[in-house]
Amino acid sequence: MIPFFKYQGAGNDFVIVDNRHQKHNTLSTKTIAMLCDRRFGIGADGFMLLQSHPGYDFEMRYFNADGKPGSMCGNGGRCIVAFAKYLGIIDAKTTFLAVDGPHFAKISPQGNQVDLQMIDVNLIQKDGNAYVLNTGSPHYVKQVTELETFDVYREGKAIRNNDTYKEKGINVNFIEDKGDYLFVRTFERGVEEETYACGTGVTAVALSMAQHTGKSGHLSTPIKVLGGDLRIAFDYDGYKFNNIFLCGPAVQVFSGEINI
Repeated sequence: MIPFFKYQGAGNDFVIVDNRHQKHNTLSTKTIAMLCDRRFGIGADGFMLLQSHPGYDFEMRYFNADGKPGSMCGNGGRCIVAFAKYLGIIDAKTTFLAVDGPHFAKISPQGNQVDLQMIDVNLIQKDGNAYVLNTGSPHYVKQVTELETFDVYREGKAIRNNDTYKEKGINVNFIEDKGDYLFVRTFERGVEEETYACGTGVTAVALSMAQHTGKSGHLSTPIKVLGGDLRIAFDYDGYKFNNIFLCGPAVQVFSGEINI
């Protein structure tokens, strides 16, 4: 039996297991994929192990829904911070280790709002009229119109599997500027489906739009996704992005045990 906790951040949902005692190091790709399966398992966009690591409050090990080790997951990072607070490992602030390096985070007293610092970004490239950048995971950002009715699955899958990106994969974000906020929908590699939110994706969107519009200074970008509201705060000097924070909810949904 494996004790687990289910968390969601703006509809981006995760199965999290406390692995500080190293009991779950041998979970197979097949088992993790089963745990994430919405019909035969618990159901999630990703799976995480919270582990001890010298010099940090904890370590985050992230796996995609296909059971394979993943790159950085922003909403997953925020959810595992909320889980660490629930376990009593941290209080209001933390520094933890993820696959892309150390991350600092601040958490509300109630434990359900987390501001997660993301890696600095020094390079945004163009692919036609789209932007390509890495915010801990690789992202493709493209502006469209009428995003509410846009076929995100078909168009996102085609870009993710084209000759340029097929080998390593890329997350594909479609964006519509609504004036006072950005509306974003994302096709995620590893899930191979549209998700309700993508933390590294909305981060990529906010930075791309800052470069696109030429805005600089300390910026705060409200973003709406299918699962709710997120916000990206960052500093941009016209060349580099730093002090990047992904801000939003991180909520425990339920907990239980599963027999594998």
